[in-house]
Amino acid sequence: MKVFRGFKHPQSAHQFAPHCALTIGNFDGVHRGHQAMLALLKSEAAHRGVPSCVMTFEPHPRDFFAKLHQKPDLAPARIATLRDKLIELERCGIDQVVVLPFDARLASQSPEDFIQSVLIKGLGVKYLLVGDDFKFGAKRAGDYAMLDAAGQTLGFDVARMNSYEVHGLRVSSSAVRDALGRGDMEGVTRLLGRPYSISGHVVHGRKLGRGLGATSAGAEDGFRTLNLRFSHWKPAASGIFNVVVHGLTSQPLPGVANLGIRPSLDDNDVNGGQVLLETHCLDWPTGLGTEGGYGKIIQVDLLHKLHDELKYDSLEALTAGIAKDCVDARAFFDAR
Repeated sequence: MKVFRGFKHPQSAHQFAPHCALTIGNFDGVHRGHQAMLALLKSEAAHRGVPSCVMTFEPHPRDFFAKLHQKPDLAPARIATLRDKLIELERCGIDQVVVLPFDARLASQSPEDFIQSVLIKGLGVKYLLVGDDFKFGAKRAGDYAMLDAAGQTLGFDVARMNSYEVHGLRVSSSAVRDALGRGDMEGVTRLLGRPYSISGHVVHGRKLGRGLGATSAGAEDGFRTLNLRFSHWKPAASGIFNVVVHGLTSQPLPGVANLGIRPSLDDNDVNGGQVLLETHCLDWPTGLGTEGGYGKIIQVDLLHKLHDELKYDSLEALTAGIAKDCVDARAFFDAR
């Protein structure tokens, strides 16, 4: 899958196809409704002999307006990082993705100009698929009727896909966010069609965990963690989770993880209060050695929420809390 940062990428003249079948959206989470839309897009692209293309935005448009108006509450909780979004789009078989920077210029662009400069001149759209509530252009003035009329005049087909339902529930990014906020990981799995996961490179942290609980049962080497940075400040999920780690060895490894800002630690530590996913494997692979996880790309599936993040008053209390989480996690995996 080819990824372009904007449709005027300096190398796009010879890498970007002259025509495409396109869909537009934020695709946060790439849930089952998105997957159904992408499957239809692929079919229509194949019938026309053009590549399938997704246009998405970074930052999320609502992030942009929240910052513009200095109202952080307007920003939506983020389900997935851009990295994980692109991974899921590739898994769905999409040929190319255009990531447009959502900025003041794009926010003020008229619907008519968007059609001409982006869809026609920029991407050469031959087929456009949108959701049933799709709006575009400055002040969201553009809609499906405008696109349909433009398509008839300018020579591209336009289609609209209705909402996708699972057990009577409309599948949407909002529904996924709500389920993540409640810690309903089984519900999230039903909406996504897969476990909720976060992936990335393992980065260095404060290395405090390996010194905690070194004498605790089952933690002879302390609570060594694999740290992944969650690039958005407002994740849709947070708390302590039973997880499975992929990418360290040939087999997935059970563990327990903290997703959040670690309220028991100093905000001025090496990670500066940034959102982290810190995962402790219940049984560390001996072949990796002490430093063997750093730099690896791993995927962490969040299967079950144990509890919200807690504020511990001391390192001793933190150690005892982590030890209990490990005991509860082992019980969870033993029951499975």
